[in-house]
Amino acid sequence: MDKHFLHYLSTILTNHWHSPVEIHNYSSVSGGDINEAAIIETSRGPWFLKLNHSTYASMFEKEFNGLQLLRSTGTLKVPAPLLFGNYQQYTYLIMEYLPKGHAGPQSVSWLAEGLAALHRNSHEQFGLREDNYIGTLVQRNTWKTSWADFYAENRILPLVRQLVDMKQFGMKERRLADALAIRLTAIFPVESPALLHGDLWAGNYMFMGNGDPAIYDPAVYYGHREMDIAMTMLFGGFDSSFYQRYHEAFPLEADWRKRVLLCQLYPLLVHAVLFGGHYVGQSAGIIEQYA
Repeated sequence: MDKHFLHYLSTILTNHWHSPVEIHNYSSVSGGDINEAAIIETSRGPWFLKLNHSTYASMFEKEFNGLQLLRSTGTLKVPAPLLFGNYQQYTYLIMEYLPKGHAGPQSVSWLAEGLAALHRNSHEQFGLREDNYIGTLVQRNTWKTSWADFYAENRILPLVRQLVDMKQFGMKERRLADALAIRLTAIFPVESPALLHGDLWAGNYMFMGNGDPAIYDPAVYYGHREMDIAMTMLFGGFDSSFYQRYHEAFPLEADWRKRVLLCQLYPLLVHAVLFGGHYVGQSAGIIEQYA
């Protein structure tokens, strides 16, 4: 890592605590496809650092706000965000470092119960007071009174249009998406807006040393809670006992499984825009199935 950036980090940490902070070690860790990540060992203990290019200057400000919102519910463990900002070509976020442990006998149940408790935090409308990010894409969170309107206008249709502009989708997919948008009211059961993690796949939670679950890397908004549930079933999925315990804590509609693919359409469209490949065909197939 650039020594000037390390000096800058030491300076902002010193300013934050109003006492000298030294950085003893910087260790890069796997940060997924979107961000670089590292553990910085300091005289004030270890901290987790996320980095990206300054092109996405507001990305970590939005994540900082999302982490704070999740923490305010007092449900699941969420790393405390410390500082965010921009330095030369970097945008960065410093947060609490959570050491990874192993699941205990009750860990999966605690995760399910914690998510159910999180989802009981509601709002008058679907959306959020600000747009944020999912990956490197801006996530539109304009308030809507109807989940069908929110899912169509803030999630599905903007990404379909983007894929058309990228020439990954044609007018057939565009027409089918418009038809699907009209049908959403009849497909989804009416539920109150739930505070969602927003990107809850298997890589965005872990169990700590005491077996307690922790969640991180959110893309928060108030939405239909089946979105979080469907996301847990994508890219590896959660333990099957998770769904039984969640249902006991906060029962889902009897036919919720019929909508899993439809709820997965949004993250798959995101992946289609970011990565292309088989995600394009997978997304098109789901649109055609539900339209």
